Amino acid sequence: MINVFVLQNGRLNQVHVDKLSDLEQLEPVWVDLTDPDDQERSWVKSIYGVILPGEDEVKDIEASARYYEAENGDLHLRTDFLLEEDAGPSRVVTVAFILARNMLFSVHNDDLPVFRLVRMRARSRPGSINDYMDVLLDLYATDAEYSADSLEGVYETLEDVSRRVLQKDFSDQDAAEALNEMARQEDLNGRIRRNMMDTRRAVSFLMRGRLLSADQFEEARQILRDIESLDGHTSFLFDKINFLMDATVGFININQNKIIKIFSVASVAFLPPTLIASIYGMNFKSWFPELDWSYGYPYALALMAVSAAAPLLYFRRRGWLR
Repeated sequence: MINVFVLQNGRLNQVHVDKLSDLEQLEPVWVDLTDPDDQERSWVKSIYGVILPGEDEVKDIEASARYYEAENGDLHLRTDFLLEEDAGPSRVVTVAFILARNMLFSVHNDDLPVFRLVRMRARSRPGSINDYMDVLLDLYATDAEYSADSLEGVYETLEDVSRRVLQKDFSDQDAAEALNEMARQEDLNGRIRRNMMDTRRAVSFLMRGRLLSADQFEEARQILRDIESLDGHTSFLFDKINFLMDATVGFININQNKIIKIFSVASVAFLPPTLIASIYGMNFKSWFPELDWSYGYPYALALMAVSAAAPLLYFRRRGWLR
């Protein structure tokens, strides 16, 4: 799908494109392609002379070559954007940016929430966009805000997990669910940190390349400050997740120790009756002990009950049965 945006009074207005002639009549400032097919790629190449990278070229590019200038003068950038999905785990989507002929071209396979937010905000804030570089900086600024919102979601989820972990009755099933949720939040927090690191590198590259005006340079510095402020939050969340994991594992060990304690108490309590039964059964000459001593069984059973009750009473007085 191809989305074409023209600049009108500082607003990004999307123009519907169905055929090649629609694209020829436009002077866009931003051409956004989501999972483009061969026909859409050929349209961009024939009209603007820009060769869009393929999916393999976007994913397989080395980290050291994410920003480069092509032979024809086009500037290529590769930037990661966070994508959270309700049906599955979060992931990072790599977007290919091409700066050519005072236009911004973006290629990605998924419809990213950051791009939707930029389109919505640009329509409601006249004068915020003046050229294609403003669009790119707005994407990076919105990416930082989206990551901050994701961190707030991690905070809320961990608070709920913390309440469950610190509740009075915490079963092994609750522990398994808490560990599963903490693992998901740790993965999301790590992806946010990676996403912020990549955005910082991209903005720093634009600043070093002297591609920005004075106002844009100041906006880029503000984006870097926002990203730097998020680093402390991600570090705190990593520490909080580690604490909750340690607490959960500790409660699991406590529950297991309770089970082991039951078997330990039972083995100690039934050891004296077993010894009495063994001694009683080995001190008769005939096949039937009742023939030698008619009160043998009642006496032995009473002695076994007393020998079992004595350690149980001792354990209870010491508080070991709680």
